[in-house]
Amino acid sequence: MRMLLNLLVVLAVAYLGVVLLVYFGQPRLVYFPEKQLSITPEAIGLDYTSVNIATSDGETLHGWWMSVPDAKGTVLFFHGNAGNISHRINYLEMFKRLGYNTLLFDYRGYGQSSGVPSESGTYLDAQAAWRYLTETRDIAPAQIVLFGESLGGAVAAWLAVQEKPGLLALASTFTSVPDLAAEIYPFLPVRWISRFDYDTRKSLQLVTCPVFIAHSPQDEIIPFEHGQQLFQAAPEPKQFLELEGGHNIGFIFMQPLWIKSLGAFMDENLKHAAEL
Repeated sequence: MRMLLNLLVVLAVAYLGVVLLVYFGQPRLVYFPEKQLSITPEAIGLDYTSVNIATSDGETLHGWWMSVPDAKGTVLFFHGNAGNISHRINYLEMFKRLGYNTLLFDYRGYGQSSGVPSESGTYLDAQAAWRYLTETRDIAPAQIVLFGESLGGAVAAWLAVQEKPGLLALASTFTSVPDLAAEIYPFLPVRWISRFDYDTRKSLQLVTCPVFIAHSPQDEIIPFEHGQQLFQAAPEPKQFLELEGGHNIGFIFMQPLWIKSLGAFMDENLKHAAEL
């Protein structure tokens, strides 16, 4: 009996150690930034301008601004939790073909941006990028598309609540960090110890703009059900696009039909916003 009690104590201490390790190590489980840019838009023949954007708390964000003649609108792009903007260049090419200006920027701590990533920090970064478009570039809010992939979808959805964009598009995005963590670590009390929210579903319940959501049933990182639940939470008008392939394979730019679907939704709803 005493041996069993000792074993239970050891297991309890070990479990507590794991819980504390996860609690304090959460930033390393959420953010995977890369500082080195692997390529620039020039390498694939795109004209662009390298920009630096100041945040309200003193950080400097690096980004790429790509304009197109007679643009239908402007896309503010929020990338996922790994890499940097150099790994999203194909989106620049896609939005150029669709006829949209694009601002692609790195959060603090990513690429050539200063600082260390945090949830509150990414929200400040989003607001800084928004101000750059609406104040520095003098672009009307109703002509801005907020496009977020994965974690970037949570940031884009948050910004859509704070501001009045013309449209919100989310690709392979989770409902919230605690929801996703509970599925990945069912043996841990993640909802009690989570230091991150990124509550996309809550944001979608508050947005007032049209919403486009894309997700793949084969997504092995963020389950398909997350995309379905986000679609249910979103207001009308809205559209759901079912992708194919895994989380890092089913990118919208990989299939002409997907590009056409996104482009048609953007064109229709931004045109309507401009007429209001």
